[in-house]
Amino acid sequence: MMGSVNDSRLTDLPALRFADAARRLGAATHAVGLTVPAFRCPPRVAGADRTIRRYPGGAVVSVRLRGRPFEAAVADMVEGVLVTNRVPEPDLPRVRSTLIAAVGDPVGDPVGAQVVDDSVVDAPGPAARAA
Repeated sequence: MMGSVNDSRLTDLPALRFADAARRLGAATHAVGLTVPAFRCPPRVAGADRTIRRYPGGAVVSVRLRGRPFEAAVADMVEGVLVTNRVPEPDLPRVRSTLIAAVGDPVGDPVGAQVVDDSVVDAPGPAARAA
């Protein structure tokens, strides 16, 4: 018998929880009019909790699942959406709470979440390699 992602036996598996969170977060991101990034795990940068890689057609938010609470990974996914879309400061609390509520996990306000800007990517760009 196949189970659903909402089945408690399956939600104990981090990869399935991650996929479900990414699906829910993507739907909520689209609903508020933002661009939905791709989500993957783990980041290619050793030791990083979250990285963002921008491409001409979008972005990829990578988060680390192992060795940390799942809620922290979800908080990083939400922050990745906000950073990727360059959500203005006055709109951050409203959009953040909407996205967190859509995922369904009580992640709260991700105080202390790793700040990521355009300089943090999975791999250095051509200019960084030349230096």
